[in-house]
Amino acid sequence: MADSEPSYIDYEAFLDPSFSPTAFANTLVTATNNPSDTPLDLSTPLSRVLFDVQEIDSHIHTLSTKAALPLLAHTAARTAAAQRIAHHVAAHLAALTDNYHRLEAEVVQRHATAADVHAAAARLALTVTIGRAVGRCLLLARQLDAQMADILPAAAAAAPARKEDHRAMPRAASTLHALRQLLAASRPGEEGEHLARVAVIATLQAELLAPAEQRLLARAQQAVREFSTSSLAPAGAATTTTATYAQTEETKARTTSACLALCFLSPPSPPGDGSPEFQPALLLTALQTYLQTALTASLAALARALGTLPTLPRALLEVAARCQNIVALEALLETIKPPAALLGAAAPGDGGGGASGSHTGHATANLLQPLLAALDTASLPSFFWRSLASGLAGRVQEIVGRGGVSARTLRSQRERVRESMRECVVRGSRGAKGGEGGWEREVGVMVGSVLGPLGR
Repeated sequence: MADSEPSYIDYEAFLDPSFSPTAFANTLVTATNNPSDTPLDLSTPLSRVLFDVQEIDSHIHTLSTKAALPLLAHTAARTAAAQRIAHHVAAHLAALTDNYHRLEAEVVQRHATAADVHAAAARLALTVTIGRAVGRCLLLARQLDAQMADILPAAAAAAPARKEDHRAMPRAASTLHALRQLLAASRPGEEGEHLARVAVIATLQAELLAPAEQRLLARAQQAVREFSTSSLAPAGAATTTTATYAQTEETKARTTSACLALCFLSPPSPPGDGSPEFQPALLLTALQTYLQTALTASLAALARALGTLPTLPRALLEVAARCQNIVALEALLETIKPPAALLGAAAPGDGGGGASGSHTGHATANLLQPLLAALDTASLPSFFWRSLASGLAGRVQEIVGRGGVSARTLRSQRERVRESMRECVVRGSRGAKGGEGGWEREVGVMVGSVLGPLGR
């Protein structure tokens, strides 16, 4: 169309991608004006531009007039195609909307209902878990109450004349230990996680567990404190009744029950503190208190007897009897094995039958080993004599420092005191490991603690 009607307008210049309006305007101005003229004449280039615009507008009008029918036909075809596409899209959109509503009814609403059901089921499961834990606590508490009634029959109104059963002490202590473990398992996912929030458990702890633990601890400590199996008695004693074999065995059984109960009642050692795996603190404290009481009483009796020598045989017999009790206690502790439940708790990763479990059981074969380790000694009689000698030397020094008849009598009866001390150590250590001739060091220590301060 441009070839049939030539135009003076350079369309190629306008369609060039590098066309610049400012450069084109500058070309028009410089072409119609002299660069040296001060007032520039812009009317001529402006008329040129307006004429070119008018020419282009006329050309567009001419082209659109000649091609009106093809343009209208093309526009109508595009409009019809667009309407057909919109009709098909509307049908698919309606189907998609129906599918969404159907999925919402079948999935979204059901999911919301399922979420509510899941929340309710989770809460019911938690309620069942708490109920089972509370039920187990109450069952153990009822069992503990019955066992405490066997230990303390006077407190049971139903059977006030029933005899005390010391064998119930370790059972009650084991039940208490199980209750403490259940209540201590309060980490997330453990059985006792939510027990602290249950009111009946708080009441149970305050009204049953704490009082039962105190009474059981006091009864076990009393049994250890009253342990005595010696057959020695002073010659001038008012009552010289000797304990029968049955009474001795009953005392040993009672002490065994008390020791096992103290093992269960002892708090567990915190992990990573460097202490041995099995460390029954309450048992060790009770046994050390027993030994310290024997040492204190023996030291006081010997100190009084060395001031008045006629009473020395009686005092030495009492000391020998206390040492025989310690020998019997050592032999008894050597036969008592630690509770397997406590050894398993001390080594939870052993699995109960592996090599580690065997090693743990070998390391704590009896209750004597922790006591010897705590006292840093090889035997209890040796610890008794050496501790007694270390305290006795100062008492003898006081007697010598005061002077008088007591000091002179003690110096004059030096040989008699030596033999009496030797006989006391040998008699008191009879039956202990080492035999009759295995206590010469202890004899030397005891004799030296008395005769050493006397000088030559």
